[in-house]
Amino acid sequence: MRGLKVKSDMEAERLQKELEIWFQSPLGQTMLANQRQTVEQSIGRFFGYHQLELLVSHELPVGQSSLLGHRIISVPRWEKELPEGSLVCHSHELPLESDSIDLVILHHTLDVAARPHQSLREAARVLRSGGHMVIIGFNPLSAWGLRRAIFRSPKAPWSGRFLTSSRLEDWLSLLDFRLKDVRYRFYAPPVTNQQWLSRLAFLDKFGARFRLPLGAYYTIVAQKRVGCMIPLRPQWRSSRVAGAAVVHQFTPYRPYKKK
Repeated sequence: MRGLKVKSDMEAERLQKELEIWFQSPLGQTMLANQRQTVEQSIGRFFGYHQLELLVSHELPVGQSSLLGHRIISVPRWEKELPEGSLVCHSHELPLESDSIDLVILHHTLDVAARPHQSLREAARVLRSGGHMVIIGFNPLSAWGLRRAIFRSPKAPWSGRFLTSSRLEDWLSLLDFRLKDVRYRFYAPPVTNQQWLSRLAFLDKFGARFRLPLGAYYTIVAQKRVGCMIPLRPQWRSSRVAGAAVVHQFTPYRPYKKK
């Protein structure tokens, strides 16, 4: 099942905005809460200082529970409510030094990126040797993937790439990462009725217990091997980004609260 071919950065930003809106729906909020719980379980024992989250939106963070003291978020569009210290840039052009981050979290970044392989490569470049990467993505081998294949909706989340976890494992292997964990979660079909979602909650326990690879999304945890060298991109300092850092000096991320 082939995903949408996102041909430009502008198209990727549009898709990311649609996904942000979808995550504010009841179904999206239910999945987001599930993802935050899964990420918390995955990163609870990681140590370090710098954490980078490549997000759908600054209002939808997933790594708040980590023990790392300095959290940086990266989004593709500037908005006046952005927290202090945010980055506004494309995921395939990160304005960060190589080997400077201890933990990188990609929240559906590769589902909507114009250049997913380059985005993954950039995340690997800024990650230090021994650091960890967490990837969250939609699973095409699920009820959600089947719905997407049948109806071919042009709207998010169905218009995303839905890359298989095995493909990402291959990409990570080529970048000299060691796979540490793969989890599949959210086994309920894409129903919008909250009552039905509650009734189908037992599927999560069943699927997780038997490690069935049929969840709506997966999380991949990989570790960058010590001594791994990710080549720098040509003309790194002159690369174009979508915007600029909100401030030049990063400060710990504080979740935005609507007034």
